[in-house]
Formats: sequence, C-alpha cells, structure tokens
Amino acid sequence: MTTTVIETERLSKRYGRRPALTDCTLTVPAGRIVGLVGPNGAGKSTLLALTCGLIAPSEGRITVLGNAPAADAAQLARVGFVAQDAPVYSGLSVADHLRLGARLNPGWDDGLARRRIERLGLDPAQKAGRLSGGQRAQLALTIAAAKRGELLILDEPVASLDPIARRTFLYDLLDFVTELGVTVVLSSHLLGDLTQVCDHLIVLAGGRVQVAGDVADLLAVHHRIPAGAGALPPGARVVFTERNGPSVVHAAEPPDGAEHTDLEDVGMAYMMAAEAAR
Repeated sequence: MTTTVIETERLSKRYGRRPALTDCTLTVPAGRIVGLVGPNGAGKSTLLALTCGLIAPSEGRITVLGNAPAADAAQLARVGFVAQDAPVYSGLSVADHLRLGARLNPGWDDGLARRRIERLGLDPAQKAGRLSGGQRAQLALTIAAAKRGELLILDEPVASLDPIARRTFLYDLLDFVTELGVTVVLSSHLLGDLTQVCDHLIVLAGGRVQVAGDVADLLAVHHRIPAGAGALPPGARVVFTERNGPSVVHAAEPPDGAEHTDLEDVGMAYMMAAEAAR
C-alpha cells in the first residue's frame, strides 16, 4: 500500500458558474479512518466524486493511490465506494448481489462477504428492496469491502439511519479496518458519529478546506478558552468565539485557563467561523 492515498493540489470543481470546491490542497495518509465533515453544500460529495473519478476537476490535480482516479480497471478495483443512498438493486436478492460482486471484481473475497452476511442475519434469498435502511447500508458496505481494495469511500452512508443502526454500522466499519488494513474516508455532517471512529479529520465549508490533519495533532494545538479568560500568548489565534461564550483557539501550548477540547469542538469552530465570514 502507498503511504499517501489521496493527494490534491489546488483542486477545484465548478458546475456552470457555481463553485462546488475551490483550491483544495490535501494529503491523506494511508491507514487512517478519515472523517470528512461539513454542512450541507460544503463540497463533500464533490470531493468524493472527484476521488472516485465520477467527475473531472475544473482545475487543479488529484491522485488516488498514486494514479489518476478511475484511470483503468486495475485502479477501479483498488477503491470501494458507497454512495449516500447506499445503492443496492431492489429486485436482486442478497445472494444475487454477492454473485454480481464476484463477477465484477477480480479481487473479490467471497468468504468475507458470506461470513458477514451470515453474521448480520441477512437472508440470502431476501430481495434488497425489502431490507431495512440499516440492512441495505450494511449490504452496500459488505460489497464495497469484499472488493479487497486499498481505499474505502463512504459518502454519508448513515445519514438516514436511526441511532442504533448508525452505531452498529460504524463499529462494523472499525472491524473492517482492522481486518482488511484499508484506508477509509467517511463523509458526514454528524460530527458525533465521526468522533467515534475517525483518527484523521478534514473540515470543508463553503467549498474550501478549513482544517485537516490527524486527530491527535489537531487536539494538541486547539484549546477551549472560557469567556473572560486573560490575554492569549503570542502566536495564539482565535478560531471562533461563541456569543458570550467560550472560544476555540489554535496555540502550540495550552493558554492559561484552557479547558479540554474535543473533535466536535474543533470541527464546529471551523464551520461556524467559515459561516460567519460569508
């Protein structure tokens, strides 16, 4: 596996005159579960579609696993993708989906797929159109993972699921990462979901990258400062201040009076700052 799975330089995409993604420069290291977070319309789906080769950039450059996205059949086999609506074929049975996956993917791991279907309690004869939303999402995840690729891209796969189904899906995802050694990019506007599983974060807002990096590194330099705290040390920068409330600041060392911050604090601060700047 390459050490860098996704690399972009000044990547931009426009639909007509409307910019969906602007000057996106990123490096995503291998072996991470990447949380891609942002409000609706932030550019998340556009970035993932560019990564999968479903659309072409208007400007800039993107490489995936060292190659152009969807460059050839071999490149396509290295990337699994689950779109927002967890697409499955309503008229096909669960078993039909596995047979189709085996036919279309040269690296197909039939044992993994069948073990997982059995563990989930899915009836192989059941038509996908009669499965629950959570079951359809799990079937789509199983098919994407059984490709045995190096990169798994999930575009808001749990957005329509209830809390129990979301939790089950996310913890199953952790099992997949451990078993397959795959890099995952998980898009969501639900920060609480991402804090459960991701160890790398990308925040998009207004079509631009607001902050990106390993979670441990981001938490080490972002701090929550209560309202009325003293002056910040040299080099510290306020990311966002809640009205009459605390601030999230970027500083190499915790300022006096700093409180613990978490991934949700950091992500929300950058999204709110971007919204306030519009």
